[in-house]
Order: sequence, then structure tokens, then C-alpha cells
Amino acid sequence: MNRGPRKMPQGGAPADMKLSKETLVRLLGYMKGYTPRLVAVFICIIISAVTGVANSMFIRTLIDTYITPVVKAGTGVPGLIAAGLIEGLLFMAGIYISGIIATYLFNRLMVTVAQGVLKTIRDEMFEKMQKLPIKYFDTHSHGDIMSYYTNDTDALRQMIAQSVPQFFSSAVSIFSMFCAMVYTSWILTVFVILTMVLMLSVTKFITGKSGHFFIRQQQSIGKLNGYVEEMMHGQKVIKVFCHEEQSKEGFDALNEELRQDATQANRFANILMPIMGNLGHLQYVLIAIIGGLLAITHWGNSLTMVLGSGILTLGTIASFLQLSKGFAMPINQIAQQFNFIVMALAGAKRIFTLMDEQPESDEGYVTLVNAKYENGKLAETKEHTGLWAWKHPHGDGTVTYTELKGDIRMYDVDFGYTEDKIVLHNISLYAEPGQKVAFVGATGAGKTTITNLINRFYDIADGKIRYDGININKIKKDALRHSLGIVLQDTNLFTGTVMDNIRYGKPDADEEQVYKAARLAGADNFIRRLPQGYNTMIDGDGGSLSQGQRQLISIARAAIEDPPVMILDEATSNIDTRTEAIVQKGMDALMQGRTVFVIAHRLSTVQNSDVIMVLEKGRIIERGTHDSLIEQKGKYYQLYTGAFELE
Repeated sequence: MNRGPRKMPQGGAPADMKLSKETLVRLLGYMKGYTPRLVAVFICIIISAVTGVANSMFIRTLIDTYITPVVKAGTGVPGLIAAGLIEGLLFMAGIYISGIIATYLFNRLMVTVAQGVLKTIRDEMFEKMQKLPIKYFDTHSHGDIMSYYTNDTDALRQMIAQSVPQFFSSAVSIFSMFCAMVYTSWILTVFVILTMVLMLSVTKFITGKSGHFFIRQQQSIGKLNGYVEEMMHGQKVIKVFCHEEQSKEGFDALNEELRQDATQANRFANILMPIMGNLGHLQYVLIAIIGGLLAITHWGNSLTMVLGSGILTLGTIASFLQLSKGFAMPINQIAQQFNFIVMALAGAKRIFTLMDEQPESDEGYVTLVNAKYENGKLAETKEHTGLWAWKHPHGDGTVTYTELKGDIRMYDVDFGYTEDKIVLHNISLYAEPGQKVAFVGATGAGKTTITNLINRFYDIADGKIRYDGININKIKKDALRHSLGIVLQDTNLFTGTVMDNIRYGKPDADEEQVYKAARLAGADNFIRRLPQGYNTMIDGDGGSLSQGQRQLISIARAAIEDPPVMILDEATSNIDTRTEAIVQKGMDALMQGRTVFVIAHRLSTVQNSDVIMVLEKGRIIERGTHDSLIEQKGKYYQLYTGAFELE
């Protein structure tokens, strides 16, 4: 069967993806709804930063006003000085407490902002994912898509909750410390600026190097997750074919790629802080030496007075040293947060790449409505009459109704999953209401592709497909798919009860409708023998059920909607012969009065079809009833008798 293009092992954005200001601006746009909280955060950040400056400035007062006079006097501490010292210390204690409270509040607020933003992003991602065409999931690794919801969003969480507030806190601290340094000694401040230029140059160089590898690291994580997901899904096949060593080799190769990218990214990230820290220590020592020389030499004091900087006292130097250290520390913190910000923006870029994918287009305007006949004419109604009609609005304002019967016709249809590789050629067929049409042929002949076109999972390259005389391009996709029931070879059950899974095809179905659908599919007997019957929980895609039981539930799920057209894509291929006989009886009842498309490898299941179409390399090479095709002694005859396999 041709089920579409093979899934690629990699997904996500291309390797040359670059971070941009647009990514950051777009990400910040998600914070607009939290403006009051962000204002409160900014106020708390200012308070927290000011407390650091106040601490450093108080050192000068402490030394020059209280400690130095006592040292010079060489006697006990005067009462006035002691009282002032205690008062100053109490004042600073109040400042410290205010800083602690402000720091706690802005971190707490940013956690709520981060989780709110991430919830919105995840909601939008999932909503967008539901709108993407089947082609997207055929060409992207499922594990890589999952990585958007885990690794990439977690990187965003760390950036919003920690890196962003730390970044702004450091920026405010730098500004306030700089103002305090200029006020204390602008001569020493000039020296600090010169050393800061060097430090910023180092920061820019290192973050530029690490940013490229952080992007590659996120992509490598996506590839690895995709591979692990694929190996977990195919674990039984791996065991059967003793493919464990090859699987390990494939994992090791991807893991090695991740190791190299992560090593390169973190190599630059990890050396940044030590380099910046040592440069800060060097700056601290040089300031102490220069400040000390200016303070103890007559030439130094004369120079500072001439330049309007005032005499450098011991308290001034100590205070400035503390300010310079406080000035360098936020720069180091900003440099460190750059790594997390780069990694988060790499994740954000991947997420926005998903969000910017073209959604499944739908230009249809013909809808499906409940209908009834009034005075011999078809009319729309809100009642569930069991009769459906296509509601077709026209350009002149009139509306016509066409009864949904299940007449499907293809005219000269060509299709290719890519423009340069056509897989279906000149397909023409018709299925009148109530007819059973079967497709047979080798794997990759195009059988499943035809049914995918009827569903509009893919759009044709050329030709026309009409449904009850209406071009399916004019029918809204949700209306089109509501009119079709599909049972696939690969069953997909969801976490929930058996009843929930059957009701998946019709959420508003009552219990009696569920029972009826299960009886029709031949599933009622085994369901009632389950521990809780229809209320038995199913986990992990129904792993506790046999393949046949899962398929029976899948058939019941298709039956409950009572669609006029059924597509059975090898629906009984995974069921044993005894179970197939039970299912086939239910399927025959299900197919009564419906247009049915059957894809089967077991030719015994299609012998009673009204027409059998034999496909080869995307072309219909034979068509007719079972008997007529046997008489032709062509490809169908070879398939049926086994002669084709013998050749």
C-alpha cells in the first residue's frame, strides 16, 4: 500500500536557522496580558537593586563617620557615634528586609507569568497542530514534534521565569551602581568603564559562539526524541528481527551528534563565568591599587581635587570597591543568562516554525445538514431525521439542497505526494450509492492513496472528484469527513473507557447507540466479558486488548456515526480467521445500503464486490466483477490463483 511518503528521521527548522529580533518580539507579545504583574515585577526589581546600592554607599558612611574617628581618637566609642551607628545599622536592616521581600515577590510573580505564557503557547501549538494537513505528520518525526512540547517549552519556562527577571534586575543594578560610582568617584569610574568594555567584548564573542551550537543542540534533541519514539513503537519488530545492536548503533550515532553539539554549546557557556569572574577580580585589585595610590599620595589628592572628584578617603575607596564588585557581578549574571536566553530563543524559533506552518486549506462552502422532505422538496431541519443533505449556497443568494446518497466518481485524476513524482495516473472510477468497490494490487500500487484523496487528506494534482454530483473541493472538509466512515488497518485507541472509544465517532451518542454499533461490529460479546464491560479503561492504545479486539472496537467506532460511505482499509488483515468470520458478518450488515470502498490483501474478502479494480504502479489496469476478472485471466487471476507470486 502507498501510505504516503516515508517519515523523515529529522524535523523542525533547518540547520541554518538563525535567531532574530522578530522571535524575541513575538515571544514578548505573549506577555501583554500580564502587564499589571510585569509592572509590579519591575517595581520590585528597582527596590531590590536600590538596596544593593544603599548597602555599598553605607560602607563609606560607616568607615568615615563612625570607624575612622574612633581609630584616630584611640579611645572608647563616644556615645553619639554609638547611637548613630546603631541607628544606621537598623536603617540598613530595614533596607535589607525590603530587598528580600521585593526579590521574593518578583520571582514569585514571574513564575505565574511564565506558566501562563507557556499554557497559552501550548494551547496555540496544539490548536495549530490540529489544523495541519496529514502531509506534515508524514514528513516530520513524531518524537521531534513532541520535543516542541517538552524541551523547547521548558527552555522558554526557564528564560521567562528566571533569565528575563534576572536580566532586568541586573540591568537596573548596573545602572544604579554606575550612578553611585560616578557620584563617589568619577575618575575611578572611567577606569571601570574601560575594563567593562573588555569584559563585554569577551561576552559578545563567547555568546556568539555558543548561540550557534545551542540551536543545533535543540535540533539534535528533537532528532533523538524522534528516534527513541520510533524505536519504542517498533520494539516488538526489533526483538523479532534481532535488530537490537543496529538500533543501538543508530541511537549512539544520534546521541553522539547531540553530545558534540551540547559539548560545543556548553563549552563556551561554561567558560564564560570563570573568565568574567577572573576579569572582575582583576578589576577589583587594580581599583584598590589605583584608589590607594590616589588616596595616600599628595599628588593623587591634588589631582582629584583639581578634577573636581574630591579627596579619596578610606571609606570612599572601600565603598567604591564594593560598588565596582556589585557593578561587575550583574554583568557576569547577564552574560550567564545570555546562554539560557539563546537556548530558549532557539526553542521559541522551532515552536514558531510549527505555528507558522501552512494550515490545511479549506475553500469549501457546501455543508452537511439534517434534512427532511416537505411537499416533495428537500428542506433543512434541526431535527435528527436520519436524512442528510448537502447545503449548497450559490452566488445569486439562492440555496439548493442535494440528498446525501454516497455517489462518488473520479475523472482522470492524477496525484503525487511531490510535484515531481506522480503516483496516480489518470484514475477514473465511479461508485454508485450502495455499491461495494474493491481495490486490489501490490503494496505501493496506490490503493490507500485513492481513499486519502476521497477524504481530502491530500488534494489532487489534476482531474475531478465528485460526491453526489458536487466537486469535493467545494465541500467543507469537516462536512466531507462526517459523511465518511473509515476503518484503518492500524488501529488507534485513546485513553478512556471502551464506551468512550466507540463514542469517539459520535460524541453525542447515547448508550443504546453504542451497544447497537458494538453488536453490529461483532464486538458486544467480548466487551461484556471485560472486567468492567463497556466501562473498562483502555490505556496505552489498548495494549491490554488483542489486535482483533482493538480492531472490533475501531469498526464499532466507525459504525456508530452511521455514515453513507464506508472506507475499509484492510480492516480485517490483523484479525485471525475465526474472528474475521465474526467481523465479516457484522461488516456485511454495516455495508448494507452504503457505498463501500474496500482495500484488502485477502482476495476472499472482496469476491462479493460489485466491482473490483486492480491497480499497478498507480494505474487501474483491470476492472470488473470477480467472475469477469477470473475469465480474463489477467493480473487479478494471477493474484487470486497465486500465479503472480510464483512468477
